Amino acid sequence: MAEKQQQTQQGGAVRPVPAVISVVVKGDSALLVQRSKSPNKGFWGFPGGRIEPGETVHEAAVRELREETGLNAAAERVLTAIDVLDRDAGAALKHHFVLIAVLCCEPSGTLAAASDALDARWFRLDEIENPALATSARVIDLAREAMGS
Repeated sequence: MAEKQQQTQQGGAVRPVPAVISVVVKGDSALLVQRSKSPNKGFWGFPGGRIEPGETVHEAAVRELREETGLNAAAERVLTAIDVLDRDAGAALKHHFVLIAVLCCEPSGTLAAASDALDARWFRLDEIENPALATSARVIDLAREAMGS
């Protein structure tokens, strides 16, 4: 019963929302965007967003990458899936996102922050690992995996 109460929000159940993150690596750098909206406003992470009805995971990753950064890339493979559980001060579940991390390769185009991004930049792994850089959950782990470290 407690589990059901935690999943209730404004009279309705909180349902998992499928979304993608586009993990793009070029040389010794990974592409990160700085979020302009909550959750994680101001934090650096991989470009991404919700999967649209009728859209495949790979199509969503390519679209979100283009919308947030202006870049095109080929979706290569799924790296992992990450549960993001957002709770209020009383531990009640507010949001549940299932982020499917998709490795994208061969980026092309001109990098420019757009849509949900304040900024977009290429970061070397040592820059991503720097504790002074505010990153979203699992960014460092995913960057290491994508870069083969």
